[in-house]
Amino acid sequence: MASQSLSVLTGVVLDECTLVTFTELCQCCDVEGEVVAEMVDVGILEPSGRGPGEWRFAADSLRRAATAVRLQRDLGVNLAGAALALELLERIERLEARLRALQRY
Repeated sequence: MASQSLSVLTGVVLDECTLVTFTELCQCCDVEGEVVAEMVDVGILEPSGRGPGEWRFAADSLRRAATAVRLQRDLGVNLAGAALALELLERIERLEARLRALQRY
């Protein structure tokens, strides 16, 4: 029998009340602080706090930032384009949720 290599995934479950720091967001998305600051500038991320040292991000910011990074890396999309793509993807998600709700009736 051939031996198989197994990977173990670990993670942290975040709820909508969880806040992450600027540093934690950078680490989770494996990006430099300048990239996160640019994401804030173009509206991809909306932190609370006065500046990077005080910024706190909602848990869903991790998903938005990771998606923006993938759009840049995989498709060569700039951050302004990633902001537009995220807006459109979220709109599609809301419309699909409404459609599912309507189909139940």
